[in-house]
Amino acid sequence: MREPAVQRASPLARYLFIAYVLLIAYASLHPLSAWHDPGVPPLAYLESFWPRYYTRFDIVSNFLAYVPLGLLAVGALYPRIRGIAAFLLVSVAGAALSLSLETLQNYLPSRIPSALDVACNSAGAATGALLSLYLSPRMIGRGVLFHLRYDVFARGHIVDVGLVLLAGWLLSQLRPESLLFGNGDLRFLFGALPVNLYDPSTFIRIEAIVTAANLTAVALLLSLLVADNGPRRLLFLLLLAAACLVRMLAFMVLFEGRHALAWLTPGATAGLLIGVPVALAAMSLRRGTAIGVCGVLLMAATALVNLAPANPYLVVAHQAWYQGHFLNFNGLTRVVSTLWPFAALAFLSMYGARALNAASRPERGGRL
Repeated sequence: MREPAVQRASPLARYLFIAYVLLIAYASLHPLSAWHDPGVPPLAYLESFWPRYYTRFDIVSNFLAYVPLGLLAVGALYPRIRGIAAFLLVSVAGAALSLSLETLQNYLPSRIPSALDVACNSAGAATGALLSLYLSPRMIGRGVLFHLRYDVFARGHIVDVGLVLLAGWLLSQLRPESLLFGNGDLRFLFGALPVNLYDPSTFIRIEAIVTAANLTAVALLLSLLVADNGPRRLLFLLLLAAACLVRMLAFMVLFEGRHALAWLTPGATAGLLIGVPVALAAMSLRRGTAIGVCGVLLMAATALVNLAPANPYLVVAHQAWYQGHFLNFNGLTRVVSTLWPFAALAFLSMYGARALNAASRPERGGRL
């Protein structure tokens, strides 16, 4: 198989950058409601650099949130724009994005714009851009990420979109009040079901099915992205380990370290014990069958998530998670978790359509 050119651009870096910008915008403007005119000049907040109330956590989190933005932006520009030009462009763009979002916060009663936030965001974007000047040529141009992308995963932009989707799945595990891997919760639209609708044993079975079905669906989704001879089962186990670590992190933030495994409920444990071997076996399915099975599992698991009553333990936990806000992370993870299965279903439809088109035109090499 012929290697891509060393200086080839990375569509994956561009898709990740676009996704991260959208996440930053949503987190900065959450909850996107009750817009109003404050009656002051939009940039009046810049006249007072130090806000009346601020914490070290706010400064650090605002800085760190924009570091990945700078990293991804330089990677997205590489190799068309490199060096000092890329650093200056990304630094200015990062500052402009922060200034725009902070200015829009004027019109949200729940948000307070701050010149200090703009400075921290801008510094974070510049720091990320500076790091990426060194990392991008080595990781994208001829480094480990370059070879991982083109040696382990299949070719095509659709695969890059799928990898971004899996990154979103990992992010959704930071929502601690959901069932394990239980995305697509729309109960806020029609109200939660009574807690006493099911007895505890039925609730445990529902959680086990949701966990196992979603885990198998994610394994099938991953298998569609891996090259024919790629280590798909190893990658699945690594992805599962990463998801469990992310889940532990969410509960450590919420409950402190001694409750890092509070998410490992009887239902979640049963779902993992069932889901892991089933998922590993399902990864042997042909791609066409895998697309259909993955879609059915996603729809069934999402339906069960919305039929199950809210877990009272996790509801109370959710109420305790409003001390300090990391980019209004709760609202961000909620929207990612809610939309993820529907985005996955749309991806499966797009992947299936491209696969059919590639199969009908063998002269193009069957590429996706």
